[in-house]
Amino acid sequence: MKKLFLFFVFLVDSFLIYSQKENILVTDLLQIKTGTNPQFSPDKQFVLYQQNGTIVNKENANEFDNTNQLMLYSIKDKTTKALTDSRKNVSSATFSPDGKYISFIRTEAGKTQLYLLDRMGGEPFAIGNSNIAPAAYEWTKNGKSIYFLASFSLQKLVNDSLLNPMKLLPALNLEKAGINSNQFLQNNKLKKNPNGSIDEIRAYLQLNEIDKKAKVFNKLNFQDETTTNSDIRINQLFKIDLEKNQEASLVSPIFENWLDFQINKSSTKIYVIRAVNKLIHPDKTQETEVIEFDILSQKITVLKSKEGIRYSNVLISPNEKQLVYSQSKIGQVQNGVYVVCDLEKDLPEKNIPVDRVLTQIQFNEEGSKLFFTIQDHGGVPLVAYNLNSAILTNIKSDISEGILGFDEIENQFVYNKTKISDPSEVYLFDGINENQISNLNTDWLKTKNISKPEKYTFKNSKGMEIDYWVMKPINYVTGNKYPLLLEIHGGPTAMWGTGELSMWHEFQYFAAKGYGIVYSNPRGSGGYGTPFMAANVNDWGKGPMDDVMQALNLTIKQGWADTSRLAVTGGSYAGYLVSYMVGHTNKFKVACAQRGVYELTTFMGEGNAWRLVPNYFGGYPWEKATKTILDRESPYSYVQNIKTPLIIFHGENDLRTGVIQSEMLYKSLKILNREVEYVRHPGASHEITRSGNNRQRIDQMLRTYEFFTRYIK
Repeated sequence: MKKLFLFFVFLVDSFLIYSQKENILVTDLLQIKTGTNPQFSPDKQFVLYQQNGTIVNKENANEFDNTNQLMLYSIKDKTTKALTDSRKNVSSATFSPDGKYISFIRTEAGKTQLYLLDRMGGEPFAIGNSNIAPAAYEWTKNGKSIYFLASFSLQKLVNDSLLNPMKLLPALNLEKAGINSNQFLQNNKLKKNPNGSIDEIRAYLQLNEIDKKAKVFNKLNFQDETTTNSDIRINQLFKIDLEKNQEASLVSPIFENWLDFQINKSSTKIYVIRAVNKLIHPDKTQETEVIEFDILSQKITVLKSKEGIRYSNVLISPNEKQLVYSQSKIGQVQNGVYVVCDLEKDLPEKNIPVDRVLTQIQFNEEGSKLFFTIQDHGGVPLVAYNLNSAILTNIKSDISEGILGFDEIENQFVYNKTKISDPSEVYLFDGINENQISNLNTDWLKTKNISKPEKYTFKNSKGMEIDYWVMKPINYVTGNKYPLLLEIHGGPTAMWGTGELSMWHEFQYFAAKGYGIVYSNPRGSGGYGTPFMAANVNDWGKGPMDDVMQALNLTIKQGWADTSRLAVTGGSYAGYLVSYMVGHTNKFKVACAQRGVYELTTFMGEGNAWRLVPNYFGGYPWEKATKTILDRESPYSYVQNIKTPLIIFHGENDLRTGVIQSEMLYKSLKILNREVEYVRHPGASHEITRSGNNRQRIDQMLRTYEFFTRYIK
């Protein structure tokens, strides 16, 4: 009897805890803060990180601006102070080698420049040239110089008298139809006359291009994320000498496209990833190579170059003995391989034995270990690789969490982490004890109900283990029935799990609205190795559909889901899969497809991610065998079978997938008199739900919920 009474007391207490707390609201999206790019000061006394959040727009109270500011945490005093104004966004912040300054990139009045800020405070000041916008940059270890990459159009490089005083022209074949010379890049100084000679007509037409009255395309990849672009862009490396005039000077050979670099400790050599120059149009080759650039002599030595291989992410060890880089085969669905190369001895290359995407890779101070994070079974653990013993060690291995940024000094770690109960906080970790040093979300989440996912697995038809997670609705009561929402991830190589940040709010919001949620990593997902990732080659539809439907059906077997109130949603590739699924099953009461791919032949023409077509389906639409596969795999081929009420979202400026396919899907369903609604968000890109306009982010989530309520009561 006493045990029964205690159990009753426990149930009452649990109910009171839930009833005293508030549910997650759609506007709580604006409360979430994240801490990114954490790092130790060189003297290990401070931690620097970037705090990202949202504030109300000064001019319009209905709009909300994404903001960030640099935060400095004192390890000794356990205090944090803001270093920069949250309304003046910064990026790529880091300490100078002596720790006295913090450098970062900021855009002011339309000009993007590097800035230096005294660590003790004060006003930051710009360095470099205001007309050269820096991207990736690095300090030399002696602190005397900063090197950075900047992107230029070929036309700008050709006509810039400071960068190209010799008036050189690139040797590349730029495929200007009917014209064999690259002199068309030079500014035409002839009289601009539409009624004149052919040369004067060309001068007039060039003026129209300069004045943005026309775009003329001679390149393959003419679609950016939100607009078309006729420029051919090249990255060039620059140096700022901090002991002299602090102006930027060109380092890389003009017209060479340098993509990534790192400087050795003695500041004598730069290791570079550059595009392979085959004298063909830059869009026609994806191959890169690893080179060594001697700063004093300016001699270039090619270290690694192989046909069909793309190198990336070069890293030099502190002892300057070993080089690390990633290599992958072009046109294949794979994770790529990280390679360790000995620069002093003629030893064979060693592959790091991890079949995952490695991120945030860095050496320890001695150069004996590499630290990195990996996506793995729904989590993002922190891993060490011993270069001498070739042994992998998990530093922080809880795959229910995600390490999304870290730094290491003398086996002390600082990282930002996401977990079920909190989307982002910054922590110190000594290998045993973990101490939270930020308060980004902890306080406001104390008053909120949180649904905790439970992880399950099953074997699919190929014998592959599929992970899936189930979240019960807030205020779940045993014996009641609830609507169930199937959430699907995009990519298709993305990975979801409790160590992934981007869906934290959406999952919690729908759980707060009374929905159960199930999500999974079907075949084709990242985080499980190359064979798993490539398991959807030539099979974007049926195979992944079988996996997510099995996760749904196994959740239904738990007994609390109402099978008459099932919903499905997903974006990007998942928008594709949602529309494919409702063309093959009537199991769902309602569906939502966001920013998806719906007709693969059209996608190859209108999306900047068009290479997914040859990479996954082995060819092009004009090839008969490939066309047969593309038609079979395209959701649009089954539009006549779609009976499920469907809401379709698409950003007006989304050129990653393109917008025409969503129009085709919507218009066809209207002709067929099906229940469909189409929502376009003006100005929105493919990133609308992750980093887009916050009002539009809320609109999309709220509009999805509202549409669901029309069919799920």
